[in-house]
Amino acid sequence: MSTFHYFRKLYFAGALLLVVIFIGTIGYMLIDPRFSFLDALYMTINTIGTVGFREVHPLTQTGQIFTIFLIITGFGTFAFAISSLTSYVLTGEFREYYRITKNLNAIEELSGHTIICGYGRNGRQAAHVLKKHGRRFVVIEQKKEVIDTLKHKHSELVLEGDATQDDILGKAGIARASSLITTLPIDADNLFIVLSARTLNPNLIIISRASDDNSDKKLKIAGANNVIMPDKIGGAHMASLVLKPDVIEFIDHITGQGGPDINLEEILFDNLPIPLRNKTIRDLEIRNKSGANIVGFKKGNGEFVINPDPDTQLIPDGKLFVLGTPEQIQKLKTLLT
Repeated sequence: MSTFHYFRKLYFAGALLLVVIFIGTIGYMLIDPRFSFLDALYMTINTIGTVGFREVHPLTQTGQIFTIFLIITGFGTFAFAISSLTSYVLTGEFREYYRITKNLNAIEELSGHTIICGYGRNGRQAAHVLKKHGRRFVVIEQKKEVIDTLKHKHSELVLEGDATQDDILGKAGIARASSLITTLPIDADNLFIVLSARTLNPNLIIISRASDDNSDKKLKIAGANNVIMPDKIGGAHMASLVLKPDVIEFIDHITGQGGPDINLEEILFDNLPIPLRNKTIRDLEIRNKSGANIVGFKKGNGEFVINPDPDTQLIPDGKLFVLGTPEQIQKLKTLLT
């Protein structure tokens, strides 16, 4: 039984108990004018709880009949309410409700995080890489048995639910997230998530999985920044390892697949100090100041420039790609802050 059903049962039991108390209090006041509101309430609680304290006033015959009725109905209602509360606590639903509330509170404090929809093979791998690099992420998974196996540094950041529902995406902090990865096995579900996510957060970076060749364009039209087809990429990667094994292993290493030390870093135009904006690569003196090398540049229109010329101007919406050791990259970040 879900937490919602237990709450509904508790609310029903509580409302029923209040109705019985109300009827008992009004009944005593109508039957015997000597009973004040407090006296009538005291008699009702005394009767329902079967405490057995003395009567406030001697009961008339009508009062005795009403008390018998109240004992039968009131005790049954009281027992039902207690059993509902006990069942809620003993079955672990209270603990589950507390866990869910704690999770939602933790997610409320997040900003700039990644949302992973689905924790299958691809979702698990994405979470593994993000974990290695210390990135905060929220996992949305529908299957309870899968959630029970999910453990990471911030294991409270897990939501059980359907990621195609806007309210679940809202609970995951979609408005404050920086990126979303959807890895569901059905392309239609991924398409629905991409549409919803793009509507809820226009600035979100969205990466979607696709299984069908025809889904690629549809997902991009829906708002996905990138569409990944695991089967194609896996096969192409294996073929590349046959043709150029050392090159591919080197690329995997510098892109962070080999461990948490990221050797290839991107620098956004907006992250540059104001005096260095609209300058040339030569003016940055990245090589002289940090030892790192600029290996690529992405223009605002999306065009990539490999090994850019030192006279290349840094323009708005541009992005630099810098290669270096972890120490050099850290020194570069320090220079740019």
